[in-house]
Amino acid sequence: MKRQLIIIAALVLPVFAASAQMPDTAQVLVHYKFTHVRDTTNRANPYTENMALFVGKNTSSYKSYDRQLENQLFKKQMEEQMHNSADGNIRINRKNTGSGTEYFQFPGDNKFVRKEPLLVNTYIIDDAMPAIDWHISNDTASFGELHCQKATCHFKGRDYTAWFCPDLPVHVGPWKLNGLPGVIVEAYDAKKDVVFKFDRVEKALPVAPKPKQQADDHPGMVMVTIGGGDSDTDPNIIQVPAKGIKTTDKEFEKLRDAMRKNPDAFVQSMLASMPNNGGPKPDIRIKVGPQPVINNPIELPGK
Repeated sequence: MKRQLIIIAALVLPVFAASAQMPDTAQVLVHYKFTHVRDTTNRANPYTENMALFVGKNTSSYKSYDRQLENQLFKKQMEEQMHNSADGNIRINRKNTGSGTEYFQFPGDNKFVRKEPLLVNTYIIDDAMPAIDWHISNDTASFGELHCQKATCHFKGRDYTAWFCPDLPVHVGPWKLNGLPGVIVEAYDAKKDVVFKFDRVEKALPVAPKPKQQADDHPGMVMVTIGGGDSDTDPNIIQVPAKGIKTTDKEFEKLRDAMRKNPDAFVQSMLASMPNNGGPKPDIRIKVGPQPVINNPIELPGK
């Protein structure tokens, strides 16, 4: 196992000459059990999600592993129905699992990017890498076969403890956590309201590319991706979507509020601006359920 760890560490040695704009490929996946007490009046039922940090040679992406597995199942169902449908009609009831937000870190370029899906579009929000004043201690611990070191900081209104692995020398971590001399494999705030709990680490395995389904295979059909799914055949490719719509935090929040207030009008306005191949526009109805109570956001006011 130690030899395997050395091999994994060699795979993620930084390549500082690479550009953040060039696609990277994940060499290692760090899995987390993410927990967030969103509602302090209901601490017994925190929000939970399986997340994964895809670590490349000089970049990373952090996203919902639950969502990735659900996307793979959805694509398989789509392919099967498109292959077997005689009239071109596809009927799939889909309930999105997990968050669609994805965080990209480019330490060598001091660049941080957030990808936000919103119905049929994907929005891209650029920013600088969050600066964190870490205090590294001599305390050590093992997580699986990873030998880690402890660090603490105050970030986004919370006091965090993090454990990073110097044998994986990429300065990235889950969510917005970054800046330590090794991948952050576990982190939590002082109250354990926000916890990125280490689950496991594994070597990334490439996914064999599949032929892309084209709308021309079914004349009159309009291909629409619901839920901001990307078109990468290999989920291990770390690259900001080229077709994403650049926006700002403020503008994106306006769009999300508009969608929640009148989802049907919002999606119809989006579909009206989409090109098609002469076929009818799809009839898409969106239901927005009750919104969760969030009185304890992950980012608190203050420094």
